[in-house]
Amino acid sequence: MSKIVSVHSFRGGTGKSNTTANLAALLAMQGQRVGIVDTDIASPGIHVLFGLSEEDMGHSLNDYLWGKCSIKETAHDVTSSLKTGVSGKIYLIPSSIKAGEIARILRESYDVGLLNDGFTDLIDEMQLDILLIDTHPGINEETLLSIAISDVLLVILRPDNQDYQGTSVTVEVARKLDVPSLYLIVNKVPHVYMNGIGPKIEQTYNADVAAILPHSDEMMALASAGLFVAQYPDHPITAELKKVVARILA
Repeated sequence: MSKIVSVHSFRGGTGKSNTTANLAALLAMQGQRVGIVDTDIASPGIHVLFGLSEEDMGHSLNDYLWGKCSIKETAHDVTSSLKTGVSGKIYLIPSSIKAGEIARILRESYDVGLLNDGFTDLIDEMQLDILLIDTHPGINEETLLSIAISDVLLVILRPDNQDYQGTSVTVEVARKLDVPSLYLIVNKVPHVYMNGIGPKIEQTYNADVAAILPHSDEMMALASAGLFVAQYPDHPITAELKKVVARILA
């Protein structure tokens, strides 16, 4: 049975796309067929982590939403970006990084229902085990759709008062939409806060913390030039993300 997993944050800059990409890598390492849809159409970026350039993109999610191609034609096999033999697959559906395409979306919007149909078709046509949706930060129509159809919602936040407030809104919305499984991921945590932050966050939101990701110089130095879990398989961040994968597959 396929699962839809949305990865969301109320504010930008939480490391949402980086987390999504690395979860996809770990899932593929466990033999899963994984699809990733970059629905952050206004500010796409997850393609960078997989080394997919604008020239290599061909069709994007934008093309599908404008009726130029099928959703399957937008799927790019990026499994080779792991640079190691894996038994699973990763298919990325990127959003266009062309300024004109982004401006058109912002000006004209798009049929959110068509996006929902695309998710379903993608799972069927690519025989996916897991579909990861990299959402747009905040709450809008697309985000509500993604949350509503999800089997698992991962909400990423930083130990920051602005993030705390926004996360409360996201958690409340998710509960009203009856999302089956909701987990929190606390990212970019200074080492002085690592002890004790998990129980505090769980008590605040009455939700399980699936992972606490420490601030990492290695992550900062990598600068989105690859998949962290592939380059640092023994790092504490990788160990924490493996806990999230276990939750997804449970």
